[in-house]
Amino acid sequence: MERLCPECGEKIIGRSDKKFCSDACRNAYNNALNKDSKNLVRNINNRLRKNYRILEALNSKDKTKVRKETLAKHGFNFTYFTSEYITQAGSVYKYVYDQGYLPLDNDWFLLVKKDS
Repeated sequence: MERLCPECGEKIIGRSDKKFCSDACRNAYNNALNKDSKNLVRNINNRLRKNYRILEALNSKDKTKVRKETLAKHGFNFTYFTSEYITQAGSVYKYVYDQGYLPLDNDWFLLVKKDS
């Protein structure tokens, strides 16, 4: 029985369990198959990197206060963070890797950096 490559339709020559005619076809097929999930991951990672750069730039002294409007003006997106830390008092710090922020009263935020 003749087997055909699912990517290009060429005849497959070689081992009986071979599924593609070449590495290029195998890669093209799998890249197309995983494109949506890879785009999602890439977009989230880009968003996290941008948030990290904003926090790092605004928090040059490892602990500072900024207004919410300052974060927003720089394009900070509060939806994306990597972890949370809840203190015994119940305060919730959100972190983007080692850069964190804590909402304070009147639209102020405390920016902190985790010790390495």
